Amino acid sequence: SSTMSFSEAEVQSARGAWEKIYVDAEDNGTTVLVRMFTEHPDTKSYFTHFKGMDSAEEMKQSDQIRGHGKRVFTAINDMVQHLDNSEAFLGIVNPLGKKHATQLKIDPKNFRIICDIILQLMEEKFGGDCKASFEKVTNEICTHLNNVYKEAGW
Repeated sequence: SSTMSFSEAEVQSARGAWEKIYVDAEDNGTTVLVRMFTEHPDTKSYFTHFKGMDSAEEMKQSDQIRGHGKRVFTAINDMVQHLDNSEAFLGIVNPLGKKHATQLKIDPKNFRIICDIILQLMEEKFGGDCKASFEKVTNEICTHLNNVYKEAGW
């Protein structure tokens, strides 16, 4: 369904959890991508300029990876600001999903991978409660992105 069901309390705790990790958007975004590329090397194939990079250290220094990590976190931040407004939330998710489906042709399973790594990082840095209060958000993001992919005929 296109409507989201977050209670006011869920919105507040999700935003609180997200703020903790978003404070260091570039570093944490970079950590998430480097972990994805390291643990799921096939995901590197979408980024032609990362292909030759094998060491996590090398990746962490890459301006392109740092830039993309920050972009990922900025997009999620925009979504988190609109959890209480389905229309605005979908206004961010839909074009993003469409671009990744039609132009970039990124397998949608990668969104789940990124979300799971974000949750993992939250738990490592801030504990299980932090992770738990953001889990529903990642499920919503992935569900809506998958819907966009279906509509795009993926």
